[in-house]
Amino acid sequence: MGRLNHEMTRISGFRAIAILCFILLLAPSFAAAAEIVPFDSTNQSPLVQIYGLPGMGNAVLLPQGRTEVGLNMALSSNYAVHENSREQIILDGETTRFTVAARYGLFPGLELGLKIPYISHNRGFLDGFIESYHGAFGFPNGGRDQAPQNRLLYRYRRDGVDKIRIDSSGSGIGDLLLTTAVPLYEENSQGMTLNSALKLPTGDSDQLRGSGSTDLSLWLHERLGGTFASAGKWASYGSAGILFMTEGNVLPDQQKRWVGFGSLGIGWAPLDWISFKVQADAHTPFFSDSDLKEISADAVQLIVGGTISFSERVALDIGVSEDLIVNTSPDVAFYFTLRTRF
Repeated sequence: MGRLNHEMTRISGFRAIAILCFILLLAPSFAAAAEIVPFDSTNQSPLVQIYGLPGMGNAVLLPQGRTEVGLNMALSSNYAVHENSREQIILDGETTRFTVAARYGLFPGLELGLKIPYISHNRGFLDGFIESYHGAFGFPNGGRDQAPQNRLLYRYRRDGVDKIRIDSSGSGIGDLLLTTAVPLYEENSQGMTLNSALKLPTGDSDQLRGSGSTDLSLWLHERLGGTFASAGKWASYGSAGILFMTEGNVLPDQQKRWVGFGSLGIGWAPLDWISFKVQADAHTPFFSDSDLKEISADAVQLIVGGTISFSERVALDIGVSEDLIVNTSPDVAFYFTLRTRF
């Protein structure tokens, strides 16, 4: 009975969030100047989100003395089953990642940031919804409808030995991420920044809440923008970088020491209070010595959604992602980011 009540509470909470977001989308009374910024998104695969893959960030830095604080929730539904003569992988479950993020304009030419994640792997409740969604639009379920409903099993088996196995729900703090950004040029709403991030191994790698490695990333981020004659504002943005990793605790014999990553996106704000965005995130593999796509293939995911601005200081991002290269990122992930500046 306790588990049933817990699941009902989770479902009710998710429905409440969905209803609230829908209402907000229809509420222009909160009018403000909509800022077009990238989604705070990265690959939420259980085997990837443990590393220090950074989000794109904002190419327009905060002024000296200003602070932005955000709460990000990434709710991802994973389903991938694949095997060959030596290997078998099952990624079936849901992962929810809550992240408290802050950035601060320390000097006119230096911005500092911090991200503290809280990660939960669980049985979830999205399987039925996703199967119905796929059926309604004629998309294949890829075997999801044949698997046990709302199962949690993240397992990688190699040569008869379980290298990874998570089959019971759990949650805890993940790996902390420290960030810096310096402007290379900035003019009005356009600019380019040089960014860096240091990920510290504070999460439990045995429970896939961390990697056990210390990661350093460097990337460039550029933003272009302008206005249409009578149809609002537009912006495009892109980034490219490299991530270096020490040896971690998750598949250490197969883990690569560097990964390349990048993002491209475009946004349109037809009104002052709302903008729409499309963004693609990509990266090279984190592991080698495997014939399974889930382990050692390039990954690309597409995120669509938008931003609602309640004031010049407060905004809400809402996005949904799909795996463009199947099984290399979650089947579906939902992103919600509420941020405020002061």
